[in-house]
Amino acid sequence: MERRENIDGGMEEDASGVESVWDYPRPPRLEATGRHLRVVHAGVVVAETTRAMRILETSHPPVYYFPPGDVAMKLLRESRTRGTFCEFKGIASYWDLMVKEGGSLSLGVAWSYANPTRSYLDLKDYLAFYANRVDECWVDGERVVPQPGDFYGGWISSQVKGPFKGAPGTLGW
Repeated sequence: MERRENIDGGMEEDASGVESVWDYPRPPRLEATGRHLRVVHAGVVVAETTRAMRILETSHPPVYYFPPGDVAMKLLRESRTRGTFCEFKGIASYWDLMVKEGGSLSLGVAWSYANPTRSYLDLKDYLAFYANRVDECWVDGERVVPQPGDFYGGWISSQVKGPFKGAPGTLGW
């Protein structure tokens, strides 16, 4: 049995506990998660939480958003290099990371929504990290694989199955 939406809008997993991204909704659903999430760069824990939100959208692995209180905000600065618009969530701001004083600056490692749309107000100021722009991202002790491509920020673990949007030839899905 695949994971399907139940009567209260949640998802049901298949017998193995694996979610198919093709069962995720569009427009995307925002939900709380108690999974243990961790972001590490240059040997430093940049973010760690069990109080995250996640976005589930058809053809995308989950995108995890960390509450700012569980992020080492002193290591981040708002980026001036980029801004994007999401038809569902609104205007995203991006964040650069400098783990060590005098170290190299990693550009656009995370994004957030200071003024999200009404449906996504619970995301306000939460930060999502690109798994391909930091050294390590973890879900419940499992190191994740970044979503293919350089735009989307989903985290692929053994708990989700694709195919996933983002690789060359998939942008029209």
